[in-house]
Amino acid sequence: MAMTDQPEIVTERLVLRRPRLRDAPRIASLLNNFEVTKNLARVPHPYTINMAVDWLIRQKREWTPDSVTFAVCDKRNGLMGFCGMHREGRDAEIGYWLGQPYWGQGYMTEAATATIDWYFRASGSDRMVSGVFYFNAASLAVQEKLGFVRTGIGKRICLAQNAEIDHIETELTREAFYKALETR
Repeated sequence: MAMTDQPEIVTERLVLRRPRLRDAPRIASLLNNFEVTKNLARVPHPYTINMAVDWLIRQKREWTPDSVTFAVCDKRNGLMGFCGMHREGRDAEIGYWLGQPYWGQGYMTEAATATIDWYFRASGSDRMVSGVFYFNAASLAVQEKLGFVRTGIGKRICLAQNAEIDHIETELTREAFYKALETR
């Protein structure tokens, strides 16, 4: 199911919207921070505005539920990070990041909850995957709150660290996600 217009999702504190070319300076500012990029597989460090522009230009004009990117924004702070889905093998994989000033305030749990709910409703799928580098306890805590379970340890390249790093693999079923929401 292809969609030409990516939906906008409004939560209690956030708006998840389509990325815009004018987001490039903000993206570059937030991602030119090793404390952020060391947690991400595909983002180099240092990170420049040209990299942000290139990434934004490559964003697809049509979305499917397993290929969607949301800019995570709020009224006070504007763009704070991103949350989205991409195809990883046979499953959709959720990925996300927030700029360091917004860590520890529940923003990513809120954004990921909205993205996952949208995905399960739009796709009809019953499962997704994700994971975190072994040292990223905060991101793993977000996933565990939402019902993800660990499925093993793999290896992923981290461009910012120029290394292959142990990666905790996780998965989430539709049933586990909605059960986790009921208990929160």
